[in-house]
Amino acid sequence: MDPTFGEITQDNRTEWVRLRTLAYVRLLALSGQIAALVVGQLTFGLRFDNGLVALVIGAAGVSILLSLFLYPAAKRLSDTEASLTFLFDIAQLSLLLYLTGGITNPFALLVMAPVAVAAMALRPRSTLLLSLVAIALITLVSITYRPLRFADGTMLDVAPILTFGHWAAIVIGIAFQAFYAQRVAAEANSMADALLAAQMALSREQKLTDLGGVVAATAHELGTPLATIKLVSAELAEELGDRPDLAEDARLLVQQADRCRTILQSMGRSGKDDTMMRRAPLEAVLHEAAEPHLDRGKQVHFLLQPGDGADDMQPLVQRRPELIHGLRNLIQNAVDFAASEVWVDASWTAQTLRIRIIDDGPGFSAQVLGSIGEPFIGRGRDPNRPKRRPGYAGMGLGMFIAKTLLERTGARLEFLNCDGQIKTLPGHPVLNGALIDLTWPLPRIAVDPTETLPQNAPVAN
Repeated sequence: MDPTFGEITQDNRTEWVRLRTLAYVRLLALSGQIAALVVGQLTFGLRFDNGLVALVIGAAGVSILLSLFLYPAAKRLSDTEASLTFLFDIAQLSLLLYLTGGITNPFALLVMAPVAVAAMALRPRSTLLLSLVAIALITLVSITYRPLRFADGTMLDVAPILTFGHWAAIVIGIAFQAFYAQRVAAEANSMADALLAAQMALSREQKLTDLGGVVAATAHELGTPLATIKLVSAELAEELGDRPDLAEDARLLVQQADRCRTILQSMGRSGKDDTMMRRAPLEAVLHEAAEPHLDRGKQVHFLLQPGDGADDMQPLVQRRPELIHGLRNLIQNAVDFAASEVWVDASWTAQTLRIRIIDDGPGFSAQVLGSIGEPFIGRGRDPNRPKRRPGYAGMGLGMFIAKTLLERTGARLEFLNCDGQIKTLPGHPVLNGALIDLTWPLPRIAVDPTETLPQNAPVAN
C-alpha cells in the first residue's frame, strides 16, 4: 500500500508505547522510591507512617506486576492507556510525597519524570493534561502534607521561602521539560517519517527500473521465437493460396507476431538491466530526470559546458535511481513555480560536477528559505502559492526526499534566490526565481569510460 505522505503525522500515531518497556521503567522508579525511604529511615532517622507508605508502594507494585503477567510481552498501549498509566504514576508519587514531607522532600522533583516521558511518547493534548494534573498535585502537596520527623520527634522545619522556591522550580521544570521533550520528539518523529518516505520513494524508483529491465529483457529474449513464428506463418500463407480461409488465419498470425514485438519493445523503453545502462552521459541522465515535466507548458533548457581546464567531453555518470529521482523532484518543483522557463545548467571541472536548476518564478519565500530540506516545514514559497496550486500539500517532504537521496550520491545542496542578472545563462536574463545549486566531487558520481564492465547475468529460459 502506498500511504499518503501528508497523513504521516505525530497525531496519527497510536499504540506505539510498549507496555513491557514502560513496566520495567516503572519498576526501576519504584525500586528507587523504596531505596530512598529505607536510607532516609535507617541512615538519617526520619520517621513517617510506614503503614500508609507501604500501602502506596504496594499499590504501585501490584499495578506493575499485573501489567507484566496479565498482558503479552508485545502489548502496546494506546494514547489513552498510556496516559492513564502516567496519570497513576503521578498520583502515586504525589501521595507518597504527601506522606513524606510534601514539597520539602528533595525527591519531589521526580514528579517531572512521568511528564517528560509522556511528552516524548504521547500526543500534545495528552501531555498538556498530564502537565496540568502534575502541577495541580504538586501545588496541593506544597500546601498540605505530613511533615517529616526525626526519631526524637523533632519536625523537619524548612523556611517558607525555600518551600516556595522548591514549588516554583518544580512547576517551571514540568512546563519546560514537557515543552522541550515534546518538541524534540515531534521533530525526531517527523524526520523518521520523512526518511521512511524517502526510502519508499527510492524503493519505488528502483522497482520501476527493475520492471523496465525485466520487460526489456523479455522483449529481447522473445525476439527470436517471434521472428520464427512470423517467418513460418508467412510461408504457410503463401502455401495455402488455394485455401483462402486458412491463408487468412496464417496472415493474422504474422500480424499478431509483429504486434507482440511492438508491444514488448514499447514496454521495455526503460532499458534492460544491462551493465551498460548503469552509466550514461550527463546530458542523458538530466533528460531522463526531466522527461515527465518537459510537456507541461514550460520551456526547460539544458546547458552543459566544461569549466576551466576541464575536458570538453561531458562526464559519464552513474545512472542511479536516487540521482534520477532526486533531480526529477527538484526539476518538478522548478517547473511548478516557473512563469515560463526553467534552466538546468551543468558544468564540470577535473574535480567537481555542478548542476544549477533555475526558474523564472517568484523564488523561495523568506520564511522557508532557511528551512528548505527539512520535512514538514510549511506551505509554500510565497503567499500566492495556494491560489496558483490549489490542493497542493506543500509540506516540504518532497524537497526533503530529494535532498536526502541526492546527498546519498555525494551531493551538497544550496537553496538560493536569484538576485538579478544571471550572466552564465544565454541572453543574461534578469531573474528573481529560485536557484538550487548542487555540487558533487566528480569521483563520487563519475564513471571512468575506460573501465571494463562486468558481464550481464544470463536470462533464465
